[in-house]
Amino acid sequence: MRVISISVDGIYRAAQRGLFDWLASQDAEVICLQDLRARAYEVEDAPEFQLDGYFGYFFDAAEEHYNGVAIYTRHAPKAVMFGFGLPNGEDMNGRYLQADFERVSVISLLSPNGTVGETTQDAKMEFLKGLQNHLLKISHKRRDYIICANLSIAHKNADVQNFPAQGDKSGFLAEERQWLDQLYGEINYADAFRKGNEDSDEFSWWPSGDIGNGDGWRTDTQIISRNLSPLVEYAVLYTAKTFSSHTPVIVDYDLHDL
Repeated sequence: MRVISISVDGIYRAAQRGLFDWLASQDAEVICLQDLRARAYEVEDAPEFQLDGYFGYFFDAAEEHYNGVAIYTRHAPKAVMFGFGLPNGEDMNGRYLQADFERVSVISLLSPNGTVGETTQDAKMEFLKGLQNHLLKISHKRRDYIICANLSIAHKNADVQNFPAQGDKSGFLAEERQWLDQLYGEINYADAFRKGNEDSDEFSWWPSGDIGNGDGWRTDTQIISRNLSPLVEYAVLYTAKTFSSHTPVIVDYDLHDL
């Protein structure tokens, strides 16, 4: 079973670059998009954003042309959840869309990027703190999770080109990397990409906006319940075509249904 995730830098531009033609050729069971920069009703009603044989679900932002996520799936989910319900609405600083199937839930997740001053970084950390508590809570449920995420965080030195120069930048701060240490450690999730691909120099995003130009970061991945780790068969960052400043993350799982 194939799951594809990509942060699109705006769905209109990505579609113009051929994203949906490429997705239609991939035979994925589930496709997750982040950073749509479009209203849900605009995407739902536009033929160019539909995929034959897929149900589409969308969660936009309060601000026009800002963030937003989507899930396309071959099978209708049992339930769909918008946000994860932080009491003061901090979860609305990013976007979280969850589709529940029989045994597995798939989440399309976009974290705040934290690059516009201290207040934005604080908002990012509040979002991540609430998200971690939520992921800990749902980890005790009798189901597994595939979280297709643009976290705006690189985890290890191998995940950032020229890492000695990046330590003071949002996305590679000690507190952010520690957050991932805890998620992949005591909270018992796993980085699906690294379960299926141990190659060095694997990067999914370029701050320059141009894939391959400047220092690359691996900020996009699929985060999975530990039970799914043995089922990862293959993982790759697709770079043959460019749809945004992020590469698609492709992971094949030894699952016959969700």
